[in-house]
Amino acid sequence: MKRILFYGIALASLLVLGTSCKPKQSAYKQVYEAAKEREIQDAASQPTTSVVKPASTLPPVEVSVRKEKVEPVYASDAAGLKKFSVVIASLSVKINAESLKERMTAEGYPVILAQNEQGMYRVIVASYDSKEQAAAKRDEIITKYSAKGNTDYLRRTYGVPFNDLWLLERQY
Repeated sequence: MKRILFYGIALASLLVLGTSCKPKQSAYKQVYEAAKEREIQDAASQPTTSVVKPASTLPPVEVSVRKEKVEPVYASDAAGLKKFSVVIASLSVKINAESLKERMTAEGYPVILAQNEQGMYRVIVASYDSKEQAAAKRDEIITKYSAKGNTDYLRRTYGVPFNDLWLLERQY
């Protein structure tokens, strides 16, 4: 009887020690997903630079435009998604994109969620048919928050650096 009890305790301790020394799969998974997200963003965000001449007599402004095939996530957003859009964030997790959409909608922006071919969710705060209008809106948003010194507040609140907005040219 003592032998069976001894072998039972030994077996239980081996099981406990054997499982506690294994690396945690979730930690590796988180690192892998973060690296994969960065890789997808780098591949999808090869910016092209073009010159946009504003409607006024100001000199031309350099505007970074990324070209992608994107589709609206929700059918209700389809009518609002135009050729040129101001992208505030690019996220790989849909629930995070939806959360940012809700917060920015509360700020008064008509937010559209679009998804590209790589599965990244683009959070769009304005969409226009012309590049000039989109560039002007991007500059307006940056100026609005930079002039008030609110960029740190917005970064903390929304996790978005408002001085890094970019333009998306929708490919069909």
